[in-house]
Amino acid sequence: MSDVTDKTAEQLEQLNIQDDQQTEPTSTESEAPKVETSSASLYVGELDPTVTEALLYDIFSPIGSVSSIRVCRDAITKTSLGYAYVNFHDHNAGRVAIEKLNYTPIKGRPCRIMWSQRDPSLRKKGSGNIFIKNLHPAIDNKALHDTFSVFGNILSCKIATDETGKSKGFGFVHFEEEEAANEAIDAINGMLLNGQEVYVAHHVSKKDRQSKIEEAKSQFTNVYVKNVEPETTQEEFEQLFEKFGKITSAVLEKDAEGKSRGFGFVNFEDHEAAAKAVEELNDLDFKGQKLYVGRAQKKYERLQELKKQYEASRMEKLTKYQGVNLFVKNLDDSVDDEKLREEFSPYGTITSVKVMRDDAGNSKGFGFVCFSAPEEATKAITEKNQQIVAGKPLYVAIAQRKDVRRSQLAQQIQARNQMRYQQVTAAAAAAAGMPGQFMQPMFYGVMPPRGVPFNGPNPQQMAAMGGMPKNGVPPQQFGRPNGPMYGVPPQGPQGGFPRNGNQFFHQKQRQALGEQLYKKVSAKTQDEEAAGKITGMILDLPPQEVVPLLENDELFEQHFKEAFAAYESFKQDQEAQGQVAPVTEQA
Repeated sequence: MSDVTDKTAEQLEQLNIQDDQQTEPTSTESEAPKVETSSASLYVGELDPTVTEALLYDIFSPIGSVSSIRVCRDAITKTSLGYAYVNFHDHNAGRVAIEKLNYTPIKGRPCRIMWSQRDPSLRKKGSGNIFIKNLHPAIDNKALHDTFSVFGNILSCKIATDETGKSKGFGFVHFEEEEAANEAIDAINGMLLNGQEVYVAHHVSKKDRQSKIEEAKSQFTNVYVKNVEPETTQEEFEQLFEKFGKITSAVLEKDAEGKSRGFGFVNFEDHEAAAKAVEELNDLDFKGQKLYVGRAQKKYERLQELKKQYEASRMEKLTKYQGVNLFVKNLDDSVDDEKLREEFSPYGTITSVKVMRDDAGNSKGFGFVCFSAPEEATKAITEKNQQIVAGKPLYVAIAQRKDVRRSQLAQQIQARNQMRYQQVTAAAAAAAGMPGQFMQPMFYGVMPPRGVPFNGPNPQQMAAMGGMPKNGVPPQQFGRPNGPMYGVPPQGPQGGFPRNGNQFFHQKQRQALGEQLYKKVSAKTQDEEAAGKITGMILDLPPQEVVPLLENDELFEQHFKEAFAAYESFKQDQEAQGQVAPVTEQA
């Protein structure tokens, strides 16, 4: 490898930066209850997917000596999982980093920093961990931290959010000391935060909560009654249940006008009486109506049961309509339910048809047609897909769930990228006359695409720059510590690369990618020479990292800016010596 003159870059290369996949703590049950004084490892969460180890090094290294940085990534796609580990040589540096950097924005997202605790037994103790609910949607991690930090040292603080990042209205605060947690509960429970009364209590693990629910189910005393005849009086309601045992309370719910709402609750003194009442009164005909009598459930239980019923019903429908329900899009605004049915009715018996509309009643341009048999649906797809209806070609396919479509789309993108990479590798191997599965590692840059002159410095200029001396050491690299380190490609006697097998294969392999990449780069700079050289610098990355740049504009923009800045710096140095002209980036 060539020497890197930038001191920061040298320090970064010496770090133990790893790329193995780790698992983020999924709840505050797994966050550290106690930090040993020798610990210097920090967990950094809520990160933008584009945050790199180099950027984190720039942020954390001014605090103290950093021993290693790891952005945790997916084992297959290598995309960031949104969190990282930063390790300091000194524990005090970690403490200062939490104090100064916690909740500061990194690429627009407030990061969340806490001590990393990898001992499972310590992570699951939960001592000092409290639960807060009924939080106002405007309260974020920092606001929650500021509210509770007055009671003691906080190890972690997190608001639960949905897929879109919106607060679910509850969160967790983990104190280093249990006494601080107790003080926070006594002081904050029942207080108004942003106009809402919050509930604060010791956090109970899911396993313990489930255990308590099961215990309550087996020893219930409260009974829920519905389908009560509206004219039933309070006295009649109580008489119906009092024969089973002593009643501590009986309530027949009424509306604002005092009329019965048809349901109520009866609480017995002991479980046996409640169980007996459920057994004998459930489905009993009372005043012409069949009663429902069962164990009274908490709101959480009812919601869970409703969710299970909904999921069961949904899966039943999916199974029932599998292969017969069609998704139709690119519909003209003039196509309504009747017109859609008319178009598809020749192919079989239609059980339902619907054009989807917005709140204003306007067509959304898609709809669904359900047939009675898979054969009919298959025939409709074959005949109607791409057929012109009202001036537009229809898209017709089997209807799928949203999560299935997203999963398939992700798989298709990954497969396409892999296929393109394999095609480039195979083409380069064939051109070089080498086996397609073998590629020797290289440390040199690559040639620009066909037709783009390199116009780089000659060997004497390279030697003056500190690169490509007579002993054959690869040229000096230049770049910034928070981006890829791009190298200047060496030139042979005729303006090309030396023709040994490894280098020749390396050039051929990437030339196909370079032709596509050059089109994107040339659109960003007015200087043709700069476009060729910046293309070559970006192509110095591994091919599997270059392929995604062709499809992801945001990722391409990030790499282009880093390469442009590095190259511009180099050109400015040379301009000072009267050797080159400045490069202009196009807006």
